[in-house]
Amino acid sequence: MATAAETRAMRRAVELAARGLGHTSPNPVVGCVILDAAGEIAGEGWHRRAGGPHAEVHALRAAGERARGGTALVTLEPCNHTGRTGPCAQALIAAGVARVVYAVADPTPTATGGAATLRAAGVEVEGGLLDEEAAAGNEAWLTSVRHGRPFVLWKYAATLDGRSAAADGTSRWITSPESRADVHRLRAQADAVLVGSGTARADDPQLAARTGDGEVTQPLRVVLDTEGTAVRPGARVLDGTAPTLIAVGPDAGTALPAGLAEVVRLPRATDGRGLDLGALLAALYDRGVRSVLLEGGPTLAGAFLAAGAVDKVVGYLAPVLLGEGPAALAGAGITTITQALRLDVAETTRIGPDLRITAVPVPPAIESDTDQHREN
Repeated sequence: MATAAETRAMRRAVELAARGLGHTSPNPVVGCVILDAAGEIAGEGWHRRAGGPHAEVHALRAAGERARGGTALVTLEPCNHTGRTGPCAQALIAAGVARVVYAVADPTPTATGGAATLRAAGVEVEGGLLDEEAAAGNEAWLTSVRHGRPFVLWKYAATLDGRSAAADGTSRWITSPESRADVHRLRAQADAVLVGSGTARADDPQLAARTGDGEVTQPLRVVLDTEGTAVRPGARVLDGTAPTLIAVGPDAGTALPAGLAEVVRLPRATDGRGLDLGALLAALYDRGVRSVLLEGGPTLAGAFLAAGAVDKVVGYLAPVLLGEGPAALAGAGITTITQALRLDVAETTRIGPDLRITAVPVPPAIESDTDQHREN
């Protein structure tokens, strides 16, 4: 049973892990705190970048000899394999740590087994401490491991009556500067930012992350341009600020000079509208993308929702009414109330004058059980 000091240390490890968001992909974010034999904090660390030392190594270096006989609190089960760095389970054993407490078991086949290795070496091991908090901080990586595709977060901005633009198509700016700054935070944490051809034509977005932090790892900018006609030379998405990938259909032409962006050809969707989203996500996953921020317009968002490929929704609602104009979502294949995609609201937060709502789709099985319970 974890002590109060260990619980506090694990909560600190979760905070430390969050510092790696946007820098560690395709690896997870991990935090570690070392308590000495007296239960005092001796060292802290987090995984700072892919290919660099893991959280345990940073924390052990900070703790030095005080780690001997102490306890390591880690947000993810210590790895048990040699990749670009050595196995953390062996590093903990070599440091003389007497006890290891981790939050979430590592689901990766090549990395799992660290707990068993530690136990075999005589180290006391306990798992599951603050597992929900740690898993929430690592949701993108865990989703990608379990489903073999990137985690997809759909972000949209709308008026209080659900309009994403005015009747004449103008949309800058519906939300406040504070909300727009928050979107740049989401971009900085994502591996890729994705829009469709409609957004590329209408807004000419740059899609880079601007946070004022010089250590930001810019996300891959992805444009779904089925016909190869939306992104032209001079587009802001080609400005060199970040890498860019243009996804086009198998028979599409492109007027882009070589070197401005990577162009990948994908099969069309079976209904003939747009590209095959499964093929797109597979191509991104193969490139090391583990999280995608979907910023496209209502039609692209509807296609992703219809395909069951949205893992979380973040909506920025502005205290504005338009009365007319395009809705924030279209083409999701929902024609009757029984087909409605139910969401579980995880958080509501004021961002300047706006309201940010974070929600996750409710799995159909859970929704079905709830409905049956209400009927009984």
